[in-house]
Parts: sequence; structure tokens; C-alpha cells
Amino acid sequence: MSTPIVRARGLSKRYGRAVAVDGIDLDIAPGRIVGLVGPNGSGKTTTLKAILGLIDCEGELAVLGLDPRRQRGALMAQVCFIADVAVLPRWISVAQAVDYVAGVHPRFDRAKCESFLAQTRLIPKMKVRQMSKGMVTQLHLALVMAIDARLLVLDEPTLGLDILYRKQFYKDLLERYHDAEKTLLVTTHQVEEIEHILTDLIFIRDGRLVLQATMDEVGERFTELLASGEHAEAARQLGPLDERSLFGRSVFLFDGQPRERLQALGEIRTPGVADLFVATMKGGQP
Repeated sequence: MSTPIVRARGLSKRYGRAVAVDGIDLDIAPGRIVGLVGPNGSGKTTTLKAILGLIDCEGELAVLGLDPRRQRGALMAQVCFIADVAVLPRWISVAQAVDYVAGVHPRFDRAKCESFLAQTRLIPKMKVRQMSKGMVTQLHLALVMAIDARLLVLDEPTLGLDILYRKQFYKDLLERYHDAEKTLLVTTHQVEEIEHILTDLIFIRDGRLVLQATMDEVGERFTELLASGEHAEAARQLGPLDERSLFGRSVFLFDGQPRERLQALGEIRTPGVADLFVATMKGGQP
């Protein structure tokens, strides 16, 4: 079994009396695309900061075999981090951005970056303030995909972009960047847009992990049942994680119930990540 890219045991962080992260155990394998999903204030940003060595924390933590708290310099030579597309200063030009990243990241490949930029309408003298949001996204991608990082952390990377640019961002990221040697850790509130690229899913709530599974495991464990009339009451007796109404029918979410049993009660399907997330945040514990 390969060594995890990220391994945490009992990871905790307090701010005064407030508990931001509460005893998290976490393993992220190499070559995976992991979605870290949680509501505001759930602890996901604090977890990312701990992984990146931006804050101190309690517990065991190793990222790429290094302790981010003591070996951050060595770690960041192998890690790339993007917050959202608004972080580039408006005064910087394309050429200046390329020069800056080339100067600070030892794994940056200028030729690869310029090759990607050549496929866009971006020119060296163009400044960020002259760009559309889509162009800023293209610049971000060019800079990121030219870095041979083993771990790429994306924190709401497409915030503020319309759906066309969001889809293009992830398409280019998969086609031009990701491979079996690189691991992607993504946080976003738009989970329905990235679920098709994920290999693993993590839900965090109140500083604790409430779900950590591969997407294959999610598909095997969870089932949605659309039932009506007498079948709805029978479904309730099976102890669903959640129930909601849809066009006069009841929609139940089950964890671990045999599909053959549920099929007799109505229409079954695999739930989307967004529906599974909402059910979990309402109090269901997968």
C-alpha cells in the first residue's frame, strides 16, 4: 500500500474556547482527486491551513512525509495552493506574474506556462485589471499547470466565475495537469459541478469528519428512494438518513440498505453529492 500524501491523527485546533478542528483522522492517497466539503465554519479552511503549514495545531500530521509545522519550506517546494481567482493583484501583468512564480517556485516550468498562454488571448503586457474573469482563470491555470507539484490544494478556485468558465477550469485541470503522480484537494460549495471528477469525498461538520469515502464506496453505500402512498410509510420503518418531498412524493436517503429491498418500494437511484451533503448537514450521520 502506498504512503498517504496526507496523514493526520487526532488533528485539532482551538481558537480560545472555540474548537475549529476536533480530533480529525485523515488519509489521502497519492493520485487522488479529493473533495473536502463543509458549510461555513465547519473547519475545512482550518484543516487546509494546517496541511499547508500556515497554522500550528495539535496531533500528528504528515504531508508528503514532512511535518508542515516544522518543515514548511521543504513542503512548499512540492505543493501548490490556489485560493480563488480574485487573489492576483490587479496591477500585475501576465509577464510579471510568470516572472514572479518562476522566481519563487523551484518546480515551475516557464516553457510549459508560455505554451499554455499561447493558446489564449493573453499577451505579456496585459494587466489583470484589463482581463475578464475568464482570462484571469486562464492565467491562473497557466501558472499552476506549469508547476510540477505533487499536491495541489484548491480552495474555492472558481469563486465568482460563471458556469462556462467553471466547467472549462476543471476540464483543463484534468486534461493538462492531473496524473497518477499528482494529488488534488479541492474545497467548493458547488459540489454538484465537481462530483464527476472526484475520486474521494470528505464531509466535515463542526470540526469533525462525518464522511470519508471513495466515490465508488459512496455509490455502493447510499441509495435514494422515491416512494409514495403506503410505500412511503414502509420506507420510514427502515430508518432513512433523510426524507424530503418532491412533487408530492417522498424521497428517502438510505445508508447500507440492500437495493433489492428498496426496489420493491419505489424508484431507486444513486444520490448526488449535493443531496448527500444536505442530508448529512441536517444531522444525519453516515
